[in-house]
Amino acid sequence: MAIFSFEAEVTTSIPPAKMFKAFVVDGEKIAAQIFPEAIKSVASEGDGGPGTIKQVHFNEGSPFKFVKEVVDELDKEKLIYGYTVIGGDALMAGVEKISYRFKMEESADGGTICKRSSKFFTSEEGGIGEDEVKAANEGMWQMFCAIFKAFEGHLLANPSS
Repeated sequence: MAIFSFEAEVTTSIPPAKMFKAFVVDGEKIAAQIFPEAIKSVASEGDGGPGTIKQVHFNEGSPFKFVKEVVDELDKEKLIYGYTVIGGDALMAGVEKISYRFKMEESADGGTICKRSSKFFTSEEGGIGEDEVKAANEGMWQMFCAIFKAFEGHLLANPSS
């Protein structure tokens, strides 16, 4: 098994605690409002904290049918969230799992710097190379940024959220 690690960050003018609450704590509810055409349903087993298993089913036209993930870490005070994709068609052949962790920190202007790390765990028999993993990570990063910015837009349009 090989592990490929990546780090990146995205910023917003929304304060960290507010962005974390919307993006993580209320994420499923708000995502359904922002992307009603993309998300068919979300099923959760657990209280939302570590060990919670979530399965998201997407509507036709989405690049994936479903994704299954487990929450690894949730720290509402330190604004840290981590989860691992353990199933679904978001896992390409040769990838056993993908772990994500992000931390939201205050920027100099009072907004948020979201620092995100990802780790792709490849299977020994998968035959997937570094270039394919880098390309997959880049695609996932672009999707993450689009979703993050959609949450930002939602919060700017709905300041009381």
